[in-house]
Amino acid sequence: MAGERAHSVRTSRTAGYRPLPGVPDEMMAPDGNIRPLWGRLVAHLDRLDDERLARDLSRADRYLLDSGVFYRQYGAGQSVERPWPLSHIPVLLAEDEWQDIGQALRQRADLLERLIADLYGPNDLVASGRLPAALIAGNPEWLRPMVGIRPRGGHFLHFLAFELGRGPDGKWWVLADRTQAPSGAGYALENRVATTRAFSELFPDENVHRLAGFFRDFRDALQEQNHDPDSRVAILTPGPMNETYFEHAYIARYLGFLLLEGDDLCVAGGRLMVRTVQGLRPVEVIWRRLDGHFADPLELDSASRIGTPGMMAALRAGSVTMVNALGSGILETRALMAFLPKLAPDLAGGPLAMPNIATWWCGNATARAAVRDAPGRMVLADALTTRLPFDPSDDLTRASSLTPEELNRMLSARGGDLVAQETVTLSTTPALVDGVLVPRPMTLRVYLARTPGGWAVMPGGFARIGTGPDASAIAMQDGGAAADVWVPGRGRVPVITMTRPMGAAADSRPLPGGLPARAADNLFWLGRYVERAEGVVRLMRAYHTRLAESGKSGSDLLPGFDPLFRQMGIDPRAAIPRRLLDNLAAAIGSAGNVRDRFSPDAWSALLDIDRSARRMAPQVAPGDDAARALSALLRKLAGISGLVHENMYRFVGWRFLTIGRLHERAMSMAALLAVLCDPKAPEGALDLAIEVGDSVLTHRRRFVLNASRATVIDLLALDPMNPRALRYQVDCLREQVDLLPAANTDGALSPLARQALRLHADLATSDPDALTTEALWDLRARLASLSDVLTTTYFH
Repeated sequence: MAGERAHSVRTSRTAGYRPLPGVPDEMMAPDGNIRPLWGRLVAHLDRLDDERLARDLSRADRYLLDSGVFYRQYGAGQSVERPWPLSHIPVLLAEDEWQDIGQALRQRADLLERLIADLYGPNDLVASGRLPAALIAGNPEWLRPMVGIRPRGGHFLHFLAFELGRGPDGKWWVLADRTQAPSGAGYALENRVATTRAFSELFPDENVHRLAGFFRDFRDALQEQNHDPDSRVAILTPGPMNETYFEHAYIARYLGFLLLEGDDLCVAGGRLMVRTVQGLRPVEVIWRRLDGHFADPLELDSASRIGTPGMMAALRAGSVTMVNALGSGILETRALMAFLPKLAPDLAGGPLAMPNIATWWCGNATARAAVRDAPGRMVLADALTTRLPFDPSDDLTRASSLTPEELNRMLSARGGDLVAQETVTLSTTPALVDGVLVPRPMTLRVYLARTPGGWAVMPGGFARIGTGPDASAIAMQDGGAAADVWVPGRGRVPVITMTRPMGAAADSRPLPGGLPARAADNLFWLGRYVERAEGVVRLMRAYHTRLAESGKSGSDLLPGFDPLFRQMGIDPRAAIPRRLLDNLAAAIGSAGNVRDRFSPDAWSALLDIDRSARRMAPQVAPGDDAARALSALLRKLAGISGLVHENMYRFVGWRFLTIGRLHERAMSMAALLAVLCDPKAPEGALDLAIEVGDSVLTHRRRFVLNASRATVIDLLALDPMNPRALRYQVDCLREQVDLLPAANTDGALSPLARQALRLHADLATSDPDALTTEALWDLRARLASLSDVLTTTYFH
């Protein structure tokens, strides 16, 4: 901020904007004028009336909603998916200032790399007394099994984030080091896309540095760590219940990496392997997004259910590069910040270019004296468990700040090791609240990635914005918001994408990586749940159409639905039955487990169907109202089928999804025909079967005479050209099963392929008279067992 010339223009939208007393503001200079860097943005906002501004900002919100961007928030013993809280006004930082930030953080990254290399290597810093032994040895983030393990590739740290705050003097301070599994980079990308939607007219003129180059360089750096052509880079996630799971899936899809959970992996022969439907495949580079002590239940935390037994053995064997190395979480210990200024000259070649927030380790007499002499008020940062952990309900530990005297009294009374930090008044940035710009406190998160050319700094990043005038609600879990960070260039900035430049040497087309068994399982069941939901909709629409025509007691056909309702678990008293909502929820759950493989458009369509069904459920009445509502849902379900058919790559994952839909449709059709074509079925049941089977026009074209059991069985069971027919499903099932891995090896069929072939042969050689009610139920049972064989073969 130093040396800036203030902009003298004041606009109507900023006329009431007032920085907090004594607090620096990113947009407004101390004399009340707009800083030059913000001039175009402020002028753009001033040109828009309230209606136009709301319409522009709603484009950003709509994009985030349609993309399914969420953040999992915990509280009151439960977790909820919170829509991503975007603060629409970006934070602007000058290019020169950003370069200074980047240079200072590169120095800090090198300092942390050398520090962790010593802690898990020669341990000279503790041996020489420059770090307290208790601070390291008693720290739960210091993983003793990592001692002596030299990382494959030579580096412990590959991807870092630093939490920064601008203090009252206008200078940036490091508030926290994020070295364990830094989050937010994927959300930064989504913030950028959403914000550019809101400011589509302004963004091109601002010459904002693009983010894609940072991710491209990091992706290429990780891929260079792969030596086995069969190996893929993977992201290790704790799973869908993690607060930032959306980001894990988004980054995996964006970079083309595998998204894996601990159960997807095993260790064989000292190598880390992923369980795929093609068998075990090696993984040489893994970007972990779970805390280190959960990674291996054999040698680290035995209670972990999200790790991989033997992970430490693979690291010792040097067969896998871990990003970041296990044990790097110790660098996030706030107490270490108290020692970095003195360590920097030796480890980084000079003083810290960007200081820490003032920190004291209160575990010894020297530190306590420093606290006693420190000016200002102190905030209790964290309690280490080296001796006596503090009760979280203790009023002192919940106090927002403590004077040095209060802190020392607590230390004397309770004992134990504590960290104290000086409170910092954060700078503010404009946020839009009820259509008015107001100052809100902010912190900046900056990302660094290791590349062959050194540390790369993301040109922009991720700002956290407080929801009130102080910093008490700035954390995401506390209700804080997030903003994009723009770094405008002095001239036209290049447009960078994830693709290679024109003229670059082209690789031969690589085959898609092995499909993890867990992903295949979820895709199979996604297909089944979507088809199951469609079956419920078709059956209920036919029921309510007849209910509208004849009234509840006016048709003998209505009781004919009962066996199907019982078989499908449907309560017909509800116009939109609970079973439909349950199937849609299950489909969303399965799709959520494979967000890296499921297209955003298909995900958006699935969420839209679910929202529509739940909105209709308490509103529509039985009869014609319900029939029309169900028709609308059926059209939306057809949209999902179209997206999958037209857009999904025809590889193994698509095959399992398709097999799931074919299998469920075949089972549903077998049950439908067994009930409605039974000789004891009520009058009109055959016409109902044709309607639910979506084959009314086809039946009229093929058979001039009225429906009979023979014509219905021929059309809906044995016709290989009717996409609703049982024979068609089995034909396609056999075709897809034959293309699965190891289904047909040199003419030797797998058990699954043999069973599919038998089903196909029996149905292809059958005739309507042979498909009795008992034969149809038997056929359905054989189809059900096909699912069991599939599960045993590929998902276990």
